[in-house]
Amino acid sequence: MRTRHLANVYRLGVKELWSLWRDPMMLFLIVYTFSFAIYTAATAMPDTLHGAPIAIVDEDGSPLSSRIVSAFYPPQFTAPQMISIGEMDRGMDAGRFTFALDIPPDFQRDVLAGRSASVQLNVDATRMGQAFTGSGYVQQIVLGEISEFTQHYRASSVPPVDLALRARFNPALEKSWFGGLMEIINNVTMLSIILTGAALIREREHGTIEHLLVMPVTPTEIMLAKVWAMGVVVLLAAAISLNVVVRGLLQVPIEGSIALFLAGACLHLFATTSLGIFMATLARSMPQFGLLLILTMIPLEMLSGGQTPRESMPRFVQDLMLLAPTTHFVELGQAILYRGAGISVVWKPFLALALIGSVLFTLSLRRFRGSISRMA
Repeated sequence: MRTRHLANVYRLGVKELWSLWRDPMMLFLIVYTFSFAIYTAATAMPDTLHGAPIAIVDEDGSPLSSRIVSAFYPPQFTAPQMISIGEMDRGMDAGRFTFALDIPPDFQRDVLAGRSASVQLNVDATRMGQAFTGSGYVQQIVLGEISEFTQHYRASSVPPVDLALRARFNPALEKSWFGGLMEIINNVTMLSIILTGAALIREREHGTIEHLLVMPVTPTEIMLAKVWAMGVVVLLAAAISLNVVVRGLLQVPIEGSIALFLAGACLHLFATTSLGIFMATLARSMPQFGLLLILTMIPLEMLSGGQTPRESMPRFVQDLMLLAPTTHFVELGQAILYRGAGISVVWKPFLALALIGSVLFTLSLRRFRGSISRMA
């Protein structure tokens, strides 16, 4: 009897894989999500200053102003555009540069005489990513060049306390390391919900669910087949993306065991695929399912600790998100992939995912049985 149940689950799962293979849009979504989307998320972090256009009005023409001009160079900034005072406003209005620095006449003379001197920095604040980050860069560069010029040498006074900064797990503070791995974790969640939910809704819309009702299969077998089939697809895509895109193209070092991470991903997929089936039983069509997905994915991604540390969130949100599988998946993913943690460290997230997955599977199975009985 048990062998027959397992055979039914296997054959139904193979049927799901063939249905997915015949859906070109879903195949394109899988390939895009675990290739181009991973690469762009890692290389286009919004808080990274890269290639910011800057224009400088040098009304002083002094050695000090020349030092300030030469201090702006790639990759943070493009080569400074030397413009006149009349071109500054027109260039800002046309969006040709994000920053416009105006060095007034007699600036060096005022600085050396100890008189009050000012430099005007105009910022295009509509370019929020560059504006907020870059304005701090510009101020630091200008003040640093002025300080070194007035001291007549490029040395700083030795402070009484020396703060030694050591960045662990990401010594160069490369944002692509964080962006690529977090995008894989988020996409595993999103795609597993989409594939299982769309598979169930597609069968309902095409009428194939009625064919399954007359076959000697149970609702548990139907649901288990969808869970393992879609889970295998997402797991395989995540493993390929982790090795080809993250480790290959982005050159991100993986400290821990990929096999252990994929084992945790299996538990996470058990929970999220069950959630996808539950949402599909609530929705009557794909547009409704898409709306439910938006309402579900935003809090799962934003409040799970992948974008913002959970410690900075309100206590109520921290406690509530312990019920979400993404919270524990992000925790074990960061611990394994970043810090090289073993099972002795991540066993709690593993246990939490197993419990959450069991609860979601039970609730989804009850809902799925109820929807099938109404159709029958």
